Amino acid sequence: MPRIAQADVDEVKARTNIADIIGERVALKSAGVGSLKGLCPFHDERSPSFNVRPQVGYYHCFGCGESGDVYSFLRAMDHLTFTEAVERLAARIGYSLHYEDGGAAPETSGRTRLYQANTAAAEWFRSQLSSPEAEAARRFLGERGFDAGAAAHFGVGYAPKGWNGARDALKAQGFTDEELLAAGILSQGQRGAYDRFRGRVIWPIRDVTGQTIGFGARRLYDDDKGPKYLNTPETPVYKKAQVLYGLDLAKKDISRSHRVVVVEGYTDVMACHLAGVTTAIASCGTAFGTEHITVLRRVMGDDSASGEVVFTFDPDAAGQKAALRAFGEEKRFAAQTYVAVAPDGLDPCDLRLNKGDGAVRSLMDAKAPMFEFVMDQRLAGFDLRTVEGRVGALRAAAPIVADIRDSALRPGYTRVLARKLGLDLGEVRSEVERAARATRAATSSAGGDRAGLEPGMHRAPASTPAAEDAEPMTRVTIASLPRTADAAMERDALMGILQYGHLVDGADIDAALVLPMIVPALDAVRQSVQAQPDRSRIGWASTAVESVREPYQSLAVELLTAAFPALTEDEAISSTGALARRLRIRALDREKGELLGAIQRLPAESAEGREVRIALRDLDARRRALAEST
Repeated sequence: MPRIAQADVDEVKARTNIADIIGERVALKSAGVGSLKGLCPFHDERSPSFNVRPQVGYYHCFGCGESGDVYSFLRAMDHLTFTEAVERLAARIGYSLHYEDGGAAPETSGRTRLYQANTAAAEWFRSQLSSPEAEAARRFLGERGFDAGAAAHFGVGYAPKGWNGARDALKAQGFTDEELLAAGILSQGQRGAYDRFRGRVIWPIRDVTGQTIGFGARRLYDDDKGPKYLNTPETPVYKKAQVLYGLDLAKKDISRSHRVVVVEGYTDVMACHLAGVTTAIASCGTAFGTEHITVLRRVMGDDSASGEVVFTFDPDAAGQKAALRAFGEEKRFAAQTYVAVAPDGLDPCDLRLNKGDGAVRSLMDAKAPMFEFVMDQRLAGFDLRTVEGRVGALRAAAPIVADIRDSALRPGYTRVLARKLGLDLGEVRSEVERAARATRAATSSAGGDRAGLEPGMHRAPASTPAAEDAEPMTRVTIASLPRTADAAMERDALMGILQYGHLVDGADIDAALVLPMIVPALDAVRQSVQAQPDRSRIGWASTAVESVREPYQSLAVELLTAAFPALTEDEAISSTGALARRLRIRALDREKGELLGAIQRLPAESAEGREVRIALRDLDARRRALAEST
């Protein structure tokens, strides 16, 4: 199979900002000069430990240890081959790739073909919305307040009634039945493959990067005996438990505002966005669940209680059930959770249609805390006119109050609960405290983390001093380095060289890198860095890190991605040069110590003694010159 020319691989990486690629999935915040941080996309965590350094094109999670460059990130996230990752980034920046020996581009993988088929289908469905047959679809949209511009913004289309419209159109573009079946665009019957979506309004469902991965379709005609809503089945690229409709459009505002509005359908998402609530999203063909929360938290940058998650529910039984289900998962958010229920039981689409855009915006402002909404739902199931009803209601609602994360709010809601039940405050407070003790006991017996991590979330490896005289069996990290002044200087010098070595005087760096380091783990990194012939080459630092022998490679990755102790890039460059000179000064001081010992053993007037004194004067001069420039 022809390989992409290495020069092109390097050039595409050099022209791609890794922060742009990762930032499509993870909200990144500044974490010091040249460093960004966010919630790790490879494991669940409460606080961010995933670092990205755009300047060196590398990422590393200090929690789970995952690391790599922009190609490895795409391969892990989208299950691409290396070639596909390079080709996707090249297409993104409009770069023409060359293949070794003049070969043609290799055949596209099945997964990439699924993306291409969905993209082509989305365009075809969209084009059909203007056809004469699509009058019913246009009327459906218009009756819900969506004009042609709104339909175009969300890519809404129409699937004609026939059995082979999409199939014939896409086969004409080179797609096979097998590919279209795998993408969920066709279904298989006894007589062969046929269009899955027929006579329906079509919404393209896109992943967080904006790639079309499936479709949602709404029934239009009375003679259609299928379900009211029909979605793409599970495919290699469409996982309904992880997909959120509208997230591709909402992610920037979600990341900026740390606020998200969860609604129940495609038209509700459209209505919210058109009304100015541009952080609205919805699940696709399944209930909002834990995997959706994981995706949202990364996009939100959900690491504090300052964020907001607003759920909208219908006031009917199904809506109440959905609210209780959401409440069962709400503690997975660090953000505060709320519920917004429109008057008269209207969903956001009908609310906008009947009362205008302002009513939709006002609905979000009228939100109530999730626990208050659920508490009222629990109380509604009891007859509070009877003693038995009040006692039962207290036992049902007390755990909700006990679970309120903000301890300052808990006493107030204890009083609210007592007032709603007509019970003595002391009696209610005792039941709330009992419920809190029961929750702590259950968490403890289930192995919950006392430090606040949820079960299944990963903690950063513990700091364990590594022995210097033997190679440790586990991976070495920055936290495991000796806590000495020499170790700190060597650590910071290597960190600066890896991150800013291409911007510092090469002579200073070269002179420092030939000097062995005291800490064996850091010396192993130094050797790999020294072996790099050209620090001006794009990606030289990641090459150095990847060549470090185990068990020291994790340490090298951390040195490449950790926040360097400086406030500005200029300060970091200056500090790196100074650290390199300090390593040289330390080596001169050791050499001076050896010379001073030697001169004690030699006769003062001997030729050897005179040579040592001359060497000492020369050494002192070199040290002064280095010290003055540091």
